[in-house]
Amino acid sequence: MRNFAVSVVGKDRPGIAAAVAEVLLGHKGNIEDSQMTILRGHFTIMLIVSTPESVDADELQSDLATVRERLGLEAVVVNEVTEADPSADPVPTHILSVYGVDHPGIVHAVTANLAKQQVNITDLTTRLISERGNEPLYAMMMEVAMPPGVSVDKIERSLSEVKDRQGVELTIRPLEQDAL
Repeated sequence: MRNFAVSVVGKDRPGIAAAVAEVLLGHKGNIEDSQMTILRGHFTIMLIVSTPESVDADELQSDLATVRERLGLEAVVVNEVTEADPSADPVPTHILSVYGVDHPGIVHAVTANLAKQQVNITDLTTRLISERGNEPLYAMMMEVAMPPGVSVDKIERSLSEVKDRQGVELTIRPLEQDAL
């Protein structure tokens, strides 16, 4: 099997996911992992797709480019990726929430701090949630996987510096593991 990362961005409208899925199905593609959401009025798709070895990558890219043109999408990118073992994916253990007045640098400050401590981010979402006066409020939620032997207290102490510098509120709590 061949594996591809497919990314699509376009002004939100019905039918984008269906058109992309139709092309992938035409190439006998199986969507193994996906994230699709609306970001500031743009529908975004990120996929990991497996296909038979015989699939022509240029043909796949061309067929998806046709969808881009037909639907007026801003970007369609296809890259072959090496197969990874999903059982090796880190298991999230905690939820980190960040709230504050929006300004550049919040994401970098938090993620750089976590990276220094070898905390793995398994999911990250941000939103402008409302405005207070003329200042938009920013919310960031992330699932993280704590490295073995690192205490939550140590992470919280380190993040307190980020909290003070960025003027944000930070909370970290254990993630409840639900059985599917």
